[in-house]
Amino acid sequence: MITIIHGDNIAESRNHFLELKQKQKDAISFDYRSVTLTQLVQNIEGSGLFTDSKTVFIEEFLTKLKKTDKASKEILDFIVKSSKDNNIILWESKEILKKDLYSLKNADIKIFKLPKNIFLFLDNLRPNNSRNMLKLFHNALEGGIKEEIILFMLQRQIRLLLSLLDSGEKSIDEVERLAPWQIGKLQSQSRLFTVSDLKRIYKRLYEIELGQKTGSLPLSLSQSIDFLLLDI
Repeated sequence: MITIIHGDNIAESRNHFLELKQKQKDAISFDYRSVTLTQLVQNIEGSGLFTDSKTVFIEEFLTKLKKTDKASKEILDFIVKSSKDNNIILWESKEILKKDLYSLKNADIKIFKLPKNIFLFLDNLRPNNSRNMLKLFHNALEGGIKEEIILFMLQRQIRLLLSLLDSGEKSIDEVERLAPWQIGKLQSQSRLFTVSDLKRIYKRLYEIELGQKTGSLPLSLSQSIDFLLLDI
């Protein structure tokens, strides 16, 4: 069986992936940088003719899959073949299009999507827009999005903007996974800030996250994000 975990709700999809992994005693793990056909064959088939069913977790393989690359196609073909007797669980940090799942049409697809109002909130992050940002933030909360998810998405958005604005830094993996139209949109948004502004905001977000995890946050998480938005 092949299970594909994907979608734009990265925090929830990632948590689900890790929960499955923790439940599996003898999990075999790869990411797109380390997975090779040889390693897959060795770990799944082993040296014997009769082997127990294996559970293999692979991160970002479909996201990074190059359709014209022979090695990638061989790995994909082996995954499909070996899934008849083993469990292959793929986690992707974005939504994979249906047309790209054709060769995996028998897979168990688990998609984690965020409500659209969270993206409206993120798109409106800019200086001197506090009233609108606060309204959209609370609309997202009322729509059922957890404060922790919004904090995670805020951190990601600022990280993307900082990477695109600061020409002295190489693009991070998260930027490289985006579509050209998404990059263009983020570049326009990043120009509304200075590098120092974005670094200051990112530091504040880190302090909020740390305070939340350690129980030292003086306010609720929602209130802490309120004050942050007022200071942008």
